[in-house]
Amino acid sequence: MIGRLSGLLLEKNPPQVLLDVGGVGYEVDVPMSTFYNLPKIGEKISLFTQLIVREDAHLLYGFATESERATFKQLLKVSGVGPKVGLAVLSGMSVNDLAEAVAMQESGRLTKVPGIGKKTAERLLLELKDKLKVDVRITVGGETVKPSSAADVLNALISLGYNEKEAHYAIKQLPKDASVSEGIRHALKSLSKA
Repeated sequence: MIGRLSGLLLEKNPPQVLLDVGGVGYEVDVPMSTFYNLPKIGEKISLFTQLIVREDAHLLYGFATESERATFKQLLKVSGVGPKVGLAVLSGMSVNDLAEAVAMQESGRLTKVPGIGKKTAERLLLELKDKLKVDVRITVGGETVKPSSAADVLNALISLGYNEKEAHYAIKQLPKDASVSEGIRHALKSLSKA
């Protein structure tokens, strides 16, 4: 309903800002990533917004980029994740960090965000897989590789009993265009030498 607001920044009280748009003051909750990049009070800003209507309130959430807003919408679709948790996730990690954590199925990175426990992190990984439309680049051996291949190899190594540190070491040794099966073979060889 309200997709974007442009106006003067009147107040900054983390995580909320007050935005004057044509004489109307909008209270907008923003993630800390957006908050840290706000200009000085009195300057003009523009935010992409998401309106959440509840029985007792209409809440407006603002984002510096369209990808942050799109990710917030995806987070809200996850069972048990509301606007406050979605805002906490985007405050605790960038959109690309979240997409990389999901692609690599790293629940440990998500549990570092305040308010995200192990079960919620695992639910996020499961329900967000293949849904985040962000350009994720994973560097392996100095080259960028397709995240799904690297994630599949990582999961295979962990299921074979290797810890995350060993699996990440092996992933970094992979050639650029390795398929999943080639990647697993190559990773096992490099782990046997280490």
